[in-house]
Amino acid sequence: MAVASRLRALPATARLGLTGIVLALVLGLWASLEHLEDHHQGRDGEPGVSLDDLTGAYHGLDRPAAMRVALERGHPEGLADAERALLVDWLSGGQVSERYDDLELGDFSPAEVIGRGCLDCHSRQSDDAAAAAVPLEYWDDVSRVAFSRSLEPTPRAILVTSLHTHATSLAVLSLVVLALLWGTRWPRGLCGALVGVCGLALAVDLASQMHARDHEGLVLGVALGGAAWGLAVGLALALVLLDLWLPSRSSE
Repeated sequence: MAVASRLRALPATARLGLTGIVLALVLGLWASLEHLEDHHQGRDGEPGVSLDDLTGAYHGLDRPAAMRVALERGHPEGLADAERALLVDWLSGGQVSERYDDLELGDFSPAEVIGRGCLDCHSRQSDDAAAAAVPLEYWDDVSRVAFSRSLEPTPRAILVTSLHTHATSLAVLSLVVLALLWGTRWPRGLCGALVGVCGLALAVDLASQMHARDHEGLVLGVALGGAAWGLAVGLALALVLLDLWLPSRSSE
């Protein structure tokens, strides 16, 4: 059910002031997203924020190299045992990039073994689409699957300090935005849904951050809760801006 807009009934100067405040909140929301990306990205060795980045920050990450996992489970089947052991030893050591094409190893350098045992399938020209999606023709290709990832989670004291700040500030921000939303003309069902999503998503996000150190699955709660909260607040701000400047029904 739609109701009369209290915001649209304000004097023009007041609506201008509220517009500036709402735009500042939009800018703050954008800056928070930028900070999140800058703070978390790259932990998994790839650009952009991934679930592994968040896992490393909140739970800790211990991911063996994808190539090592494949070799240890018997892939490729035709690879000689000695060559498989050589590659596993290479991937388990601390000089993965240095030893990749070590000339002193000759035909038994990892690059040569990969060339003989893997490139029939793992090349960009392969008929096997799944294998072609993981090419191993060059070092840049191999490096994506050759390194293990091991990250310690954010120390608990720092996490608690962060939550002490963010739990209060985000809750207050949410209350301000949702109070403005409730003063708009939009249907109460829509406004109520955004209030519910915003509050529940924030609670899930913050609670998951606190307990993800002990339960890796809660990292997904951080990602989904944070995304849902951001979308709900962003939509609420957009609806407030529209309500401030769209003609009221009485003047149409």
